[in-house]
Amino acid sequence: MSNLNREILGINYHSEDNHLNEGELAANPFVQFEKWFAEAVKEQPKNANAFVLSTAGKDAKPSARVVLLKGVEKEGFVFYTNYESRKGKELLENSFAAMTFFWPSIEKQVRVEGKVQKVSDAESDEYFKSRPAGSQAGAWVSPQSTVISGRDELAEKHRQFVIAHENKPIPRPPFWGGFSIIPSRIEFWQGRTSRLHDRILYTFEKDKWKIERLAP
Repeated sequence: MSNLNREILGINYHSEDNHLNEGELAANPFVQFEKWFAEAVKEQPKNANAFVLSTAGKDAKPSARVVLLKGVEKEGFVFYTNYESRKGKELLENSFAAMTFFWPSIEKQVRVEGKVQKVSDAESDEYFKSRPAGSQAGAWVSPQSTVISGRDELAEKHRQFVIAHENKPIPRPPFWGGFSIIPSRIEFWQGRTSRLHDRILYTFEKDKWKIERLAP
């Protein structure tokens, strides 16, 4: 056995005696998510909005990466990206995706599955305006997910762009904007002792949310 595998096998997951009872849950999963997110921000404020976004293009081959949540609307979870990146292209080819939040400090996980749609241009414009100028420039100069010669090339393009737009508003690139995942399933996972974790599934059926418990 390699040293790496020994190290992996030596990592044990010890859960506290937490619980997630149906009687304590909100009827709407967005309300429940808001409660858990507030708890996560309190306990681990750095990148509490980070989640794993899983997509697949028309070839059905899955890919995943960490993305930052930038908003929760009445019906969906919003994030922003380059539409010409790998994830952007896959989302445009296959409008279904999954997202997973994991907050180890509170032993909670939220899994979301649903249909993806672009947010409005106005909403994307508004968010883009709120970004620092450096990030706005980065959205323009980075051909996300494509091969480049090196870091220096990108840094120089960014430097020149910033100089050219000094004291000028930077508009949103037409190839950059937001997506919203409209969930049909949301699962709340609470770590517990003996691996008897609590798993509560919300499924949207016939215009309402059904709540069921899953085996761990």
